[in-house]
Amino acid sequence: MHLGTLGAYVGNPPVGVKVFIEGEEEVGSTHLDDFLESYSSLLASDVIVIADAGVWRVGRPALFTSLRGLTACVVEVRTLKSAVHSGGFGGVFPDALTSLCRLLTTLHDDQGNVAVPGLVAEESDPLDLTEQELRAAAGALEQVSLIGSGGLTSRLFSKPAISVLAIDAPTIDEAINQLVPVARAKVSMRIAPGQNGPAAMAALRYHLEQNVPWGAQLTISDEGYGDAFKLETEGTAYDAFRQAMAEAWGVAAVEAGVGGSIPFVASFSERMGGAPILLIGAGDPTSSIHGPNESQDLDDLEKAVLAEAIALRLLAG
Repeated sequence: MHLGTLGAYVGNPPVGVKVFIEGEEEVGSTHLDDFLESYSSLLASDVIVIADAGVWRVGRPALFTSLRGLTACVVEVRTLKSAVHSGGFGGVFPDALTSLCRLLTTLHDDQGNVAVPGLVAEESDPLDLTEQELRAAAGALEQVSLIGSGGLTSRLFSKPAISVLAIDAPTIDEAINQLVPVARAKVSMRIAPGQNGPAAMAALRYHLEQNVPWGAQLTISDEGYGDAFKLETEGTAYDAFRQAMAEAWGVAAVEAGVGGSIPFVASFSERMGGAPILLIGAGDPTSSIHGPNESQDLDDLEKAVLAEAIALRLLAG
C-alpha cells in the first residue's frame, strides 16, 4: 500500500515520507524500543501510518481504534520421575498428559468464557457483524458452537481470549503402554484494551497454580507480553484519511477494534512525541492471515493505495 502510494506520485509525494520496515513483529519486536530510542529524531513525523491492519470487509474500508494485547507462557506438568508401565501403575498415579489436559480445561467455563479472574473485559459497539459472516471468514464447521458471551465484536475486540497453541507430548506413532511423565503446552492469551500486561500474566499464573490437579509439579515459563492499545481518532490526520477512504471506496469507513495484537504500536506512541497513529491496511477477513493460502483482494489493495495517496494530498493542504 505504501509503495503504491509513493508510486502514484512517481516518488515525489506532496508531503515528506519516511518508510520504516519493522521485521520482528511476529517475534515480539525485541529490538524496536532500543532502535526508536537511538533513532527517533530521524523518524520524527507529524503522522504515523501503520499498514498492518485491513478493511472491515471486502469493499468496506476501516479505521481501527483499538488493539488487544498478548501474553503467553509455556506450562509444564510433571507427575513422575520417568515413564513407567501403564498397566503396573495406571489407576494409582496420574500421567502428565491427562493432568495437563485437566489443567487446561480450567481456563474456560462451560460457556467458553475465559475463567481466569481479574482480567479486564468490556462491551464494544456491535456494528453490523453477523455470526454467519464470522463463520464464513473463519471456515468454522457447521456443527461447532460459538464460545463466550456478549456481542461478537466484544468477544473479538474488548474481552480476553485464551488459546492453546501447541502441546509437547508423545505422538501417536510413538505411543507405548506407559504413563507419560511430563507434558508441556504453550498457552496464549489475548488481553483487552485497558489491561496491564504483567498483571494479566500474573493472573494467568495464579490461576494455573491454583488449579493444577493431583499435586502435579507445575513449571510456568513466561514468554513476554505485548501491550493492548487504544488509538485516538480525532484530528486533522484522521479527518484526511476518513475523507480519502470515502472518496476511494465510495462509502464511509467503519471504526472498529482489532482482535489481534501489534505490540509496536504502543512503542511508537511512547517514543514518537505523541504524533497521531493511524492503523489501516488492505487485508480483509477472508485473507486467511496466518493460515494456508493467504490472499489479497486486489480491488481493495488498489483502493487502499488510492485512499492513502488522496490523504497525503489532503494533509499537504
